[in-house]
Amino acid sequence: MLFNSKKLLLIAGPCSLENEKVCRAAATTLTKLAKKHPELTIVFKGSFDKANRTSLGNARGPGIDEGLALLALMKKDYGFPVLTDFHERQQAAAVGQVCDVLQIPAFLCRQTDLLLAAAATGRVVNVKKGQFLSPSEMEFVVSKLRQGSAKEIWQTERGTTFGYQNLVVDMRSFGQMKALGTPVIFDATHSVQQPGAAGGKTGGRREFVPPLARAALAAGADGLFIETHPQPERAISDGPNQISTAELPALIASCLAVWHAVRE
Repeated sequence: MLFNSKKLLLIAGPCSLENEKVCRAAATTLTKLAKKHPELTIVFKGSFDKANRTSLGNARGPGIDEGLALLALMKKDYGFPVLTDFHERQQAAAVGQVCDVLQIPAFLCRQTDLLLAAAATGRVVNVKKGQFLSPSEMEFVVSKLRQGSAKEIWQTERGTTFGYQNLVVDMRSFGQMKALGTPVIFDATHSVQQPGAAGGKTGGRREFVPPLARAALAAGADGLFIETHPQPERAISDGPNQISTAELPALIASCLAVWHAVRE
């Protein structure tokens, strides 16, 4: 089991893998966090393909071959388990050869073939709750993974569509989803997205990441998913809601304080 209930799970890294320089900047910050906070289980994340960009002209990332090579490099050089998302059933085997965790994107969380392909790799499967689903509907998503003999399942809450170009987080969802018998993670950075609200690309309100992350832990979340970048304003995707690597340590320290308080 990769998840350890005695530690706070932190999934962190850049939105897009972009390049080696960006990946190393994030991984170096995470290495310092790991040394300072042994109560963390850290998983390095990054996407090789942002396949659901708002506009066709927006950059999508390095692609599967280069992206998996970068993830393998981060795993070798920094020792972290690695996670990435995939979008097509036939990509699962290749991703499973490198990654410790395969992630099912929120928009694709009901795609049966994708779920079964991820389960078949024998790796951890982290499935994001669709913006269009209620927490109770995740029962059927988890059931598909279990029927596919997934060895370890995580669920991630990433906000629910509320009107146009806005997301809200129902803090009751953590208890409801945990009742299904899996760890539940809070995606703090995607939950502050404003989809399609920045003139052909996604906007975001990163100032709300810290209070929402702390609230989620108080409500029972087992882990956090936080995208981080050395220069978010220059990120090729999700810049407005990523946390800078310089600001990440203080954020994690404040989140750990809440996590400890709740456990006590």
